[in-house]
Parts: sequence; structure tokens; C-alpha cells
Amino acid sequence: MTRTSGMRAVHAAGAIVLALAALAACNAQAVPGAPAEPGNRAAAAAAPPERAVLAAGEVRIVGTDFGFSPRRIQVPAGRPVRFVFENRGAIAHDWVLKDRGFHLNAKAGGEASGEYTFEQPGQVDVVCTFPSHQLYGMAGEVVVVADAAAAPRGLDEAVAAAKPIPPGTMRLPLPAVAPPVTRTGPASVDVEMETREVLALVDDQVATTFWTFGGTVPGPMVRVRAGDTVNMRLKNAIASKESHSIDFHAATGPGGGGKVTQIGPGGQAEFKFKALNPGVYVYHCATPKVAHHIANGMYGLIVVEPQGGWPKVDREFYVMQGDLYLDGGRGVPGVQGTSFAKNLDERPDYVLMNGSVGALTGERALKAKAGETVRIFFGVGGPNLTSSFHVIGEIFDRVYAEGATESVTNVQTTLVPAGGSAIVDFKVDVPGNFALVDHSLGRLEKGNAGILTVEGAERPEVFQAGAKADGGHADAPGQGAAGHGEMPGGGHGD
Repeated sequence: MTRTSGMRAVHAAGAIVLALAALAACNAQAVPGAPAEPGNRAAAAAAPPERAVLAAGEVRIVGTDFGFSPRRIQVPAGRPVRFVFENRGAIAHDWVLKDRGFHLNAKAGGEASGEYTFEQPGQVDVVCTFPSHQLYGMAGEVVVVADAAAAPRGLDEAVAAAKPIPPGTMRLPLPAVAPPVTRTGPASVDVEMETREVLALVDDQVATTFWTFGGTVPGPMVRVRAGDTVNMRLKNAIASKESHSIDFHAATGPGGGGKVTQIGPGGQAEFKFKALNPGVYVYHCATPKVAHHIANGMYGLIVVEPQGGWPKVDREFYVMQGDLYLDGGRGVPGVQGTSFAKNLDERPDYVLMNGSVGALTGERALKAKAGETVRIFFGVGGPNLTSSFHVIGEIFDRVYAEGATESVTNVQTTLVPAGGSAIVDFKVDVPGNFALVDHSLGRLEKGNAGILTVEGAERPEVFQAGAKADGGHADAPGQGAAGHGEMPGGGHGD
């Protein structure tokens, strides 16, 4: 199997730009904890924890366009505290002690610092004062205590219960795109997978044990031609704690194979099926509780090409969305278990593309060149949420809705159900960073976005940025931070 991947560009307005720019900027330097593999060798500095206690008279706060980290800080009364605000967002932000006259303002990529003494114990709210930024999560609090050494840390029950993440824990590797089938006649195709339970990062400082096919989320892409016979062998790693199975939506037979592949740790099972119908189909674990196994990462795609295949394109990518439910909650640092109760209530902490926040950004972004045609095989593992799949700054030339073999043309957003798929084809005409999103855009805050980076020559006849005036946001006098930056690239979709 060979790997490729793709996405498209960023000239949207207001809230969408803020949220997407944040994700792109945060991951532009490195994907913390990402595996060292070809094309992904960025070293990663871990982000600060969600909650912090004053150390050596100084606290460092990292701002992104999604929020502050740490959000909750404990400091002593009566002693000067030095605050350092580092802005990793794509636009300017400030860190303000509400009603205290203390204001740190930093451009994108910059930082600001200052000292403040809290005279009395209590709680002080922290905000970014730029319009609407609090709505995106840019808020927090400082807890001032009389005796810092003896005071409670302010950790909630979920944080206290979280286990430390073992050193070396990384994001899961990305699955490869299987190459097109070039033969013209039917064949017997052997497919072997092993189910593995793997501890990996969901986000910076947040990890869980994913249940996987082959150690990736999504699992390996299987690619055959209509009329082929698929000989499936499933193994369950001896180190697993759970039983697992596999159900192919492309198979015609009891349970799609799920009924005959229920195997415990160290076991294996085999079955075969004829790929009767062309299209793109989901496969997933079918072991009860099925929704729990799928939410933990057990899903993938099987591509059954029609005779003659699909129209050729320059690049192909493999992307799947899934919803993840944790027992500690989004952003709580440490190793978390998964929550079946939240799963039943359909209240995901994260909505992810390819298994983690930032899995398709930075060094792991999808890449293409202007003038090329790209194809995204997109699926939704679920188990609960549908996706309104959209590439910001691009129009799909062809969409094979629900993985069908017939296409429609000139589509802005395509609906993909849980347990469903789609193929989208389009030509990338201009350079820039293009964002893959679920247009249920609240899910951006839960990690649902990726980037397609397109390189090449500008084409002003297709797209050209004009002059831009920044309305400004006055700095608080004497609070030392450099002014407000513009979007990177002078407003050209970066």
C-alpha cells in the first residue's frame, strides 16, 4: 500500500477562520508526539498542562485560537508573579486579568510578559478581550491562595484520576492509501489484519488506548476489483484484553463476516466473500458493545473498484472521521479510559480525522501541487455522528455520494452518514492551505480539521487577495506586548 493524502484552502470569514487558523498554526511547527516516520520527523515540545501551580515565581501561558493552556492557575497572595504569554495562534491575542488592569498582548508567534501581585486570596477571571474570542474558549481563571504550599491544587476529580502518560507515547501512524487495481480480470485476494490495542495520543497531553485494525485509525485501506474473491484472515493480538471481530459492508453474507470472526486474545478466524458490488464501503468491529469498539477506533474502508476503475487522478488520500468518548473529558491531561455512557448519550469529547487532533496538519498535512487533480476517499466510522464534509476554498468537481459508482458534479458540501463513505474529486487550481472540515463547525473545537497544503505559482486570475485594513484593538497602556498581527501570508489563505 502506498500513502498519499489531501485538502484545500482557507479564505472563510470570522469564526471559521479563527478556529481553522489556530489548528493550522498550532501544528505548523510540529505535531507533538507524532511518530518519526518519513515526512513526519518534527520534534515536539509538549504543551503545558490544563492546570498549573506557580513554580519559581513564573507561569507560562500558551495561547492558541482555541484557548489558553493552562486554563486554571494557582498562585500565592502577597508575592509578585511573572506571567509569560506565548501566542501560538494565527492571529493576535491578549491575556487579561479581568478588572485588574493587567493586559498582555502578543502578535501571532510572539510573546509578552509582566509581573503582578495579588494582595488577597480569591479567584480572578482571565479572558482574551478581542471580540468573540471568549466564545472560542479563550478564558480561564487564576486562583489566589494564602499559602501556596498547603493550598489545594484545584484539580477536579477527573484530573486527579488521570494516569501520567508514559514517556515516548506518540500519535498513531497514518494508514497508507492502497494503489489502484490495474488488472482487468477477477482475482483471489488475500487480506490479513491483526487487531491491536495501542496506547496513543489523542491530543497534546491526552492519551487513551485505541482499539485498532493493524495499529492505525482508520485501519488499512483494502482495495479490490468488483468480481474479486476476498480471503480474509483476522488475528487478535495475544496482548489484547478484549475480543474483536470484523464486519465488511462490502460482503454479502451473515453479519458481513462479523458473526464468524468473534475471536479472543491470541485467536484467529477466516472467511471469504465475493465483492459483488463496486463502491466504497466501511468495515468495522462487530463485537458487543459494537458502538464502544467502533468509537475506540475500529473502522476502515474497503474500495471495490468498478470494471475499468475510476477516472485517473494525480493524487489520492484516505481520510476517516470518528467520534471519541473519554471518561475524563476533553483536554484533561493524562491517560484516560473511554466512556460508554457518553457514547450512548452521543456526547463525544472529540470528533477526529484519522485518529487524533492535528493528525492531518503540520508535517502530516496532505500535500499536492497546483494544477493537480486529487481524490479523497472519505468515510465516517462514527459510531454516532454524521459528517457534512467540506473543503474550505474548493468545490468538488465530482462527488460519488455514499461511495456509489455514479457521480454528481460541482458540489460544495456532501453529507456522509455514520458507517458511510464518499469519494470527492477536484482540481487544485491555486496554492495555499486548504482546510478539510465537518461543516457542523462546532466540531472544530473538538479537533475535527485537517490541512491540504498546495504548492505552486499564484494565479491572480483565479484568486487574488486585495488590500486589507486592520481595525485594530487598543493595547492597555504600559502592559508591554507587541501589537496585533495579521493572518500569516498577508491574508492569502494560510
